[in-house]
Amino acid sequence: MPEDVRGAAARNNAEWCDIVCDSHGLGGRTDADAWSVPRRSPPWYPDAVTLRPGVDADALLARIDAGPGASVKDSFADLDLSGFGFRVLFDAQWISRPPAGQPSGPPLAPVTTPERLAAWAAAHGGGELFRPALLADPRVRVLARYDERGAVVGGAVVSGDGVYGVSNVFAGTGDPAEIWHGVLATLPPVPLVGYESGPDLAATLGAGFAPTGPLRVWLRDQSH
Repeated sequence: MPEDVRGAAARNNAEWCDIVCDSHGLGGRTDADAWSVPRRSPPWYPDAVTLRPGVDADALLARIDAGPGASVKDSFADLDLSGFGFRVLFDAQWISRPPAGQPSGPPLAPVTTPERLAAWAAAHGGGELFRPALLADPRVRVLARYDERGAVVGGAVVSGDGVYGVSNVFAGTGDPAEIWHGVLATLPPVPLVGYESGPDLAATLGAGFAPTGPLRVWLRDQSH
């Protein structure tokens, strides 16, 4: 795991956001300060992700459509965007897990066809957000848990290379910890990062992840 674990997690997350936006025809920009897209990102995805502490807020917002509905992932929880009409949508923790042995338990199954991706996306709740182009990207692995009838009951996305990010973990009515353990059972021992909050954060700690620092997501409300 790189020494700058939080920075590595932010960069991995920015890469995943860029992959998703690219699958929607939105070209992103990455430099030392941030990743960003000039037009509104897909639902649930930020318009910018900071990649270092101390990013200038004015310069960052000039890179995006900063109107109502805009969102910024403040990777080091050190921005104050309240003066620009933004409010804190939520706070969370970056998490990381160094390479370690595989736990016991069943692995998750790879999702490899558009039809299976559509079923996975419906169970996840993201619907049209997840497009078949994701399956062609070698940096992306979409993973699913199926029940005895072949229905998707949980899953996750693993993305990146070198450092791998775990995101979009869902468990339906089941235990999220089982999905996190399923991810670990699916992968070889590799460094993993991600972010979670609330009860979902507790599930990651039980799977051997550790919190590595706060992040914050800002949203500009429609009323501003």
